[in-house]
Amino acid sequence: MIEVNESAAEYFRNLIRGQDIPGLGIRLRAVDPGTPKGDCQLEFCEPADLLGNEWEIECAGFSLYVNAESVVYLDGAVIDFERDATGGQLSIKAPGLRGAPPEGDASLIERVRYLIDSEINPQLASHGGRVSLREVTADGIVLLQFGGGCHGCGMVDVTLRNGIEKTLCEKIPELRGVRDITDHEKGDKPYYERKAG
Repeated sequence: MIEVNESAAEYFRNLIRGQDIPGLGIRLRAVDPGTPKGDCQLEFCEPADLLGNEWEIECAGFSLYVNAESVVYLDGAVIDFERDATGGQLSIKAPGLRGAPPEGDASLIERVRYLIDSEINPQLASHGGRVSLREVTADGIVLLQFGGGCHGCGMVDVTLRNGIEKTLCEKIPELRGVRDITDHEKGDKPYYERKAG
């Protein structure tokens, strides 16, 4: 169940009145659900835009349509609008949107992937980079592939040893190391250029 507080409902009603389109509603969907990047997207929704599988929440004066694939992540969400000196702020608090850290009995791959998504990639994103998990070997070695600004970057070895490997091995003690399997010669937009020779 999603709760729409009266202040948020009034905010939506005012927006819809300004559009002057019969039957106009609001569509809510989760973006990147189940990941640390999870977020919500709101948009106007005309009756012709409906797919027929949305979850409809009838509010006084309009309907809120929840994208079918998003329902499981948005269940229990609270939508609120707080007025302030600048007009106000709409907020959506959805406890299940970003998922949860893997349980203690989660596989090694699940735990490594969660740390990459929640801690490592957000930091690499500041340089336009990212890393993808390719494999965790039977002897506990994590094989990674770099992309974006990290692909061909002259500082990738430092990033790997002092950042990624340190973080993964500290938080998952059964790991024995991290290896880069990226062909860095083909990187065309590195954050730091490699020195020639």
